[in-house]
Amino acid sequence: MAEVKFCGLMRAEDARMAATCGARYAGVILTTSLRALDAPSAAELFEGVRDSVHRVGVFGREEPDDIARLAREAGLDVIQLHGDTTPAIVRRLHFDTGLRIWAAVRVAGNELPDNFESIAAAADAIVLDTFSPDMLGGTGQRLDWAALAAPVSRRRGKASLVLAGGLTPGNVRQAIEALSPDVVDVSSGVEISPGVKDHGLMRAFAEAARG
Repeated sequence: MAEVKFCGLMRAEDARMAATCGARYAGVILTTSLRALDAPSAAELFEGVRDSVHRVGVFGREEPDDIARLAREAGLDVIQLHGDTTPAIVRRLHFDTGLRIWAAVRVAGNELPDNFESIAAAADAIVLDTFSPDMLGGTGQRLDWAALAAPVSRRRGKASLVLAGGLTPGNVRQAIEALSPDVVDVSSGVEISPGVKDHGLMRAFAEAARG
């Protein structure tokens, strides 16, 4: 069964709802975004769910030293990288922080990028997301799950698979059946507006993910 991650959280009540829904992961954006928080605000948001969820921080093209510092300040369990990640950056952050590192691979069309296997070998998890020339993530655009199933299975190695991009309560079951991800990651698909979650949609998403 795929675990659930609610991302782009900006309100403590939404983080509490994520925990109530049984989500394993709760995510905040610590890079440039409509849903961005600073590290102290992220730490405060997580305070009420510290024992209920694993805390994930999403980063872009920040320097590794800055990512490590912000991760400590926010009290993260997982660092999620959405910049131009390399295996060397993944290994350095793993060494510097001791945290799990998830590395996003942004897919254009139905072809995995050339660095997919090297990133998968270095990271604890691969985050499969839709490529956009203007955004590092949070596009709300879905992938062709069926077309990617075979190449992802063949090339991911031992890395866990986190599926993002265009997931909603209405399609998450289809995505799970196609790709068998370890985690399904939703943000805009359960929102009223950027950073404001619809609690009914959150419950529906978690229930659909559980099948």
